[in-house]
Amino acid sequence: MSYLKFDKNLMINLEQSLPKEMLRTNQSGAYHCTTIVGCNTRKQHGLLVIPVPELDDNNHVLLSTLDETVIQHGAPFNLGLHRYKGNTYSPNGHKYIREYDCERVPTTTYRVGGVILKKEKIFITHENRILIRYTLVDAHSATTLQFRPFLAFRNANDLCVENAVASRDYQEVANGIATCMYDGYPTLYMQMNHKPKFVFDPHWYKNIEYIKDQERGIPYSEDLYVPGYFEVEIKKGEPLIFSAGVEEVNTRTLTKMYEDEIKPRTPRTSFYNCMKNSAKQFYITNEDGHYLLAGYPWFKIRARDEFIALPGCTLSVHHRQDFELIMDTAMRAFNDWMRDGKLDKHLVGLDLPDVPLWAIWAVQRYAHDLNADAARERYGALVKDLITFIADGKHSNLTLHDNGLLSTDGTLRPVSWMNSTHPNGTPLIPRTGYLVEFNALWYNALRFAVEELFADREEEKAFVERCSDIATKCKPAFIDTFLNDYGYLYDYVNGDYTDLSVRPNMIIAVGTDYSPLDRRQRKRVLDIATRELLTPKGLRTLSPNSYGYIPWYLGTPEERQTAYYAGSARPWLMDFYSKAYIRVFGLNSISFIERMMIGFEDEMKEGCIGSLSELYDGNPPFIGRGAVSFAPNVGGILRVLRTFKNLHIIDE
Repeated sequence: MSYLKFDKNLMINLEQSLPKEMLRTNQSGAYHCTTIVGCNTRKQHGLLVIPVPELDDNNHVLLSTLDETVIQHGAPFNLGLHRYKGNTYSPNGHKYIREYDCERVPTTTYRVGGVILKKEKIFITHENRILIRYTLVDAHSATTLQFRPFLAFRNANDLCVENAVASRDYQEVANGIATCMYDGYPTLYMQMNHKPKFVFDPHWYKNIEYIKDQERGIPYSEDLYVPGYFEVEIKKGEPLIFSAGVEEVNTRTLTKMYEDEIKPRTPRTSFYNCMKNSAKQFYITNEDGHYLLAGYPWFKIRARDEFIALPGCTLSVHHRQDFELIMDTAMRAFNDWMRDGKLDKHLVGLDLPDVPLWAIWAVQRYAHDLNADAARERYGALVKDLITFIADGKHSNLTLHDNGLLSTDGTLRPVSWMNSTHPNGTPLIPRTGYLVEFNALWYNALRFAVEELFADREEEKAFVERCSDIATKCKPAFIDTFLNDYGYLYDYVNGDYTDLSVRPNMIIAVGTDYSPLDRRQRKRVLDIATRELLTPKGLRTLSPNSYGYIPWYLGTPEERQTAYYAGSARPWLMDFYSKAYIRVFGLNSISFIERMMIGFEDEMKEGCIGSLSELYDGNPPFIGRGAVSFAPNVGGILRVLRTFKNLHIIDE
């Protein structure tokens, strides 16, 4: 039985099927995302969504959807599904769905009378091209398929309205057509492996609505252009392949292209395999190097998220080479920035104060996955340069104090991962001064350099002694500054002000390899985190007992921004939580952490199937919100699964 399979009863129930989304990417920035019934519910949904760097640094929806119609004995049965104004769904093609299976590729099986039609979709790696393979499994008479492409040619964050500027021109190409609606956009080639008839019949389909955007309190209605339709006879057992891409393809190669692409795919037959597939979808390769995208469908490449997600999304799935490619690109970016202040145009936020600390943490994970010698040979210079850069006071927003702690100014601009803002751009949570996770990561980085990376290296003796001196002062200062009489850690301390909110950043101080806290102190922090922050979907960003707790990430953009870090849960923190729990309670804690993973495995059939959402409500039923697939969460849970693997608790 397939791990990700949905039967007819669920598929025809839109209340159950519309919230379930699917995502496929080409590992170069392009993606396909929609619901499992093929009805787009977000403006970012689309069959072919690609970056168009000639226009901007956003993604653009070229082909929104492709409506299929089965024709037998002159009777048409439209398999498409859209929501129109007035909560009207048409043409209700979901009622013909027999099952949906996403084990290898998204596969929908339709039954229309005596016709059984299978549709499979696959993205071509590193190419802006999606292939859809149709197989007529059974039919008692001649069957014709009709295809209507719904074109958008717009920014994925905008909406389209009927206009006179859109070009209706098209050119016939081998087994299809090529068209481009607006200047500056690439030409879209729609072709098949069998010659179809194209009928030019231009229409604007108006008032198509996106319910997810409506729920979010943002514009949600648009018009889409359909230039006409393709018509082709399909024979039983003879696959028909539709290709949509920005370059013309030799249609005789489509069958082989499809088969070659599907061969290396890992079937989604387990929780681990789902996470592994999801991790690989964040990989981005472009002309400037290798990166990790923060999430889909609207995030860009963000430095902090890249380093938090990187070990889990690469090393935990045995992709060491991808870690090295991505980190090597980041290393060049760091060197350019430290040398002359030049920032990488893709790696957003490289200059934020905690980003070098997260990068060192990622190198530490590499050292533990291989060995310290391999890490030193490849990234030792980077770690040394980053620590020295900070210690010498060269970072514009990090100050090393005599007590060994780092301070930062977050009053005007968010400096940490809790980066929600007021409309004027100032932080909603003005974390400034001594931040608990900054200094936990700083102490961990210093000890990593001393104890592992440069241990017994005579040529680095002066650097090691400097790191050791700072760490020796940092440890007691950390305890005096952050640990309070209640047993938890202050989130940040700025002069005489101590933030009393119970937040999950303190768990990083307990879950790093080198913690400034002793075992008794770690247990007290862990107990409070377990009691007040732990949910089946990760750690809450704020305790329900703290002022301002908001468990639901709902409402207008302003309301959601306020709620962003006011109680919603984040799965990626489970990596630090699980390590802390195991270190405090030993192997007896494994069964508890393993039970916590059940909540995440349940998500494989919810939200974006086979992946994890950006955040989850802080109260039951802990619904996924925000971006449908988020790299730090996938990487964090993969790190937990890898911990189980190392302890021989699970099989991959």
